[in-house]
Amino acid sequence: MNNKPTYLNVKDHSVSGEEFQLLHNEVLDMLETFPQPQGKKLSEYYKSEDYISHTDAKRNLFEKVYHIVRNISLKKKLKLINSFQSEEKTLLDIGCGTGDFLETAKNNGWKVVGVEPDENARTIANSKTNDSVFDIQHLETLEENSFDVITLWHVLEHLPNLNMQVKLLKRLLKPNGTLVIAVPNFKSYDAQHYKNFWAAFDVPRHLWHFSKMAIEKLFHEEQLKLVKILPMKFDAYYVSLLSEKYKSGFMNPIKAFWIGWRSNLKGNRTKEYSSHIYVLKSSISLNKNP
Repeated sequence: MNNKPTYLNVKDHSVSGEEFQLLHNEVLDMLETFPQPQGKKLSEYYKSEDYISHTDAKRNLFEKVYHIVRNISLKKKLKLINSFQSEEKTLLDIGCGTGDFLETAKNNGWKVVGVEPDENARTIANSKTNDSVFDIQHLETLEENSFDVITLWHVLEHLPNLNMQVKLLKRLLKPNGTLVIAVPNFKSYDAQHYKNFWAAFDVPRHLWHFSKMAIEKLFHEEQLKLVKILPMKFDAYYVSLLSEKYKSGFMNPIKAFWIGWRSNLKGNRTKEYSSHIYVLKSSISLNKNP
């Protein structure tokens, strides 16, 4: 029986038009999509030509701008992982989409492995990475303590069995390795402004909706310590564009830019941005190397 309070009722704006509840887990300060589709039923909600991370499409101005911003972001992501002390530069990217980040890392000397459940996206990614990308079941075959860096760029919110996923990430990470997780932040100004039209709720594909406290508590249970939080400022503009479309029927770029700008401005003060990058390390290794 569910006894969590309802935070908001949200519609699936991009695929089904169905309505879902966001339940507030008050212990973790996290929202949970309810009901959560299971297995094959969940995959049906990803069948949309507008699911841009599964294609390399540049059909319109919005998608062209998306790719320009993505190229800038790729350079920042590479700079981030290059800043970590890595023994062998082994990288696992979970939910790698069409493989652009893996390709960028590979070209910079990283030994890369990717996981991507979508078959079409996986085919594109393999063409860029010499067949280094596998289906999700491949995670279970990987040896423990295998990777210097594991990244999940807007992926954790999609994964069922959350506690099991956290345990798996800890198992695959080297003792001195670094875990990098990027997720939307439902406490940001743009989330508060758009409410049930906020595109980053993206129900039911997003099963979980995190706060900073939620990330810290979830991973603390597996002795992974949150050591750094970084803003993803472009996300405020991208999410606001989609939110305007859901709210009024068109993207309204001027208003979206205004809300995105205000969100980042308020984020500079509150440290609550539209999306955050969380950097986590083993608390055991940190204690050994103060």
